[in-house]
Amino acid sequence: MRNYAYIDGQNLHLGTTGIENPWHIDLGRFRAYLREKYHVEKAFYYLGYVQEGLKIEHLYEHIQSAGFILVFRQHNAAMVGKKKGNVDSDIIFSVMKRIYSKDDFDKVVLVSGDGDYKMLVDFLIEENRFEKILFPNHKFRSSLYKEIGAPYFSNLDDKDIRRKIEWTQAKKSPSKKKRAP
Repeated sequence: MRNYAYIDGQNLHLGTTGIENPWHIDLGRFRAYLREKYHVEKAFYYLGYVQEGLKIEHLYEHIQSAGFILVFRQHNAAMVGKKKGNVDSDIIFSVMKRIYSKDDFDKVVLVSGDGDYKMLVDFLIEENRFEKILFPNHKFRSSLYKEIGAPYFSNLDDKDIRRKIEWTQAKKSPSKKKRAP
């Protein structure tokens, strides 16, 4: 199988760090998990525009060095710095364009809890092109996904999955001074 993953970066980040008991994903371990568990050949990590700076450049390098393909959400110049990521339509368009263009991949793995993807998920299930949606946090996944069956979703905050992908201080390289997001 040759699957593609689409990660809503802001949804992943807020779903793991913006909660009562925050935790951080080790992006290298997460990329390995996607490859091994879901046969993900390419993993597209979508982000909205963020003001440039050394810290942000480090984040971009970190995401890419973990094996993700960074895709940035384009905004009107007047909106730069004022708008959140809002990558939903970009992800949906990219998936549909790849299917239309008959790109050589089998199924889609989606990482988000956002209900805006529900129509895409339903379509991909009907077309047998959907592998799994991975919710960053089981408490904040959209209620629109109640109808999809258990074979089509997992929660990254489930104990067994979290253990495989969580960043911990013990796994941190001794030469690093700051934790990667």
